[in-house]
Amino acid sequence: MTENQGPITSDLFYHGTRADLKPGDFISVGYMSNHTARALSWVYFSATVEAATWGAELAAGEGRQRIYIVEPTGPYVDDPNLTYKKFPGNPTKSYRSRDPLRIVGELTDWQGHTEEQLKAMKDGLARLKAEGRDTIED
Repeated sequence: MTENQGPITSDLFYHGTRADLKPGDFISVGYMSNHTARALSWVYFSATVEAATWGAELAAGEGRQRIYIVEPTGPYVDDPNLTYKKFPGNPTKSYRSRDPLRIVGELTDWQGHTEEQLKAMKDGLARLKAEGRDTIED
């Protein structure tokens, strides 16, 4: 796993969720995960709107789906849940950090997936759960 010290390019980073946050707020470890019934010791984010879109659409809860523009406040690494298991080479540009993410803005003009795409993703996730393969490497 390669550690990054922070953005060294002009890439923006995104976090998809249903949490109602505002610029200046932080997303920190220790809170209930968007996707599991437990708190995680990492915060997750991506340099692609596509990955953040999935995060927002699959997030648990009742709130509005949101994509925040975030800034890592410390070192971060490739997300092994995606980069090693599903998408070798990290084409989704998915990362995680033990340090908080600072909200710097909200992306409001993103396009969600079709109902068919959402159903296929949710069916696949349900299949993984039924097979006991839905674990998150934390």
